[in-house]
Amino acid sequence: MTDTPVFCNQCGQQSAAGATFCTRCGASLGPTGASAIPQMQRPTAYVGYGGFWIRFLAALIDGIILWVVFMPFNLMFGVGMFGTHHSRMGPENLAALAAMGSLLALLKLLAGWFYEAYFTSSERQATPGKMALGLKVTDLQGRRISFANATGRYFAKWVSAIILMIGFIMAAFTERKQALHDMIASTLVVKS
Repeated sequence: MTDTPVFCNQCGQQSAAGATFCTRCGASLGPTGASAIPQMQRPTAYVGYGGFWIRFLAALIDGIILWVVFMPFNLMFGVGMFGTHHSRMGPENLAALAAMGSLLALLKLLAGWFYEAYFTSSERQATPGKMALGLKVTDLQGRRISFANATGRYFAKWVSAIILMIGFIMAAFTERKQALHDMIASTLVVKS
């Protein structure tokens, strides 16, 4: 038996020499299991989880990017609305305005979904906002997630939002800084 501490391959937690299981996640640290890594061989890529405030800032950056992309469409909708407001509005104008507003909302929804799912499932594993702050999205084993998993994670954010944003706030208090949508999609946001 050696006195060298080991680190868990699953979560990175340091355990005492000779420990059989990780105290954080319960993974096997036995000599036959690949989970035990001597201190000298600890992965250098492991630096920690992305917490609430850095993720909030990344989301703000992504929101600004999407806002800039949609600004021309919002202006066209605003001009259309202003133009019909000062003229005589008939039912056909109101229906066209409602259809245009619904189409714009659908376009924003699809663009937000594709933006998030495409970037988080790409080789970089992060949206531009997360990339700018050195974050990436992984599965629980630290691997790249699929487009389908990224899609599920995006729509799970709605659940996080519906419950008065508590699902997002959970990232400040959970052990691996997981928000509710991360738990639902079995993902982590890590510092790269």
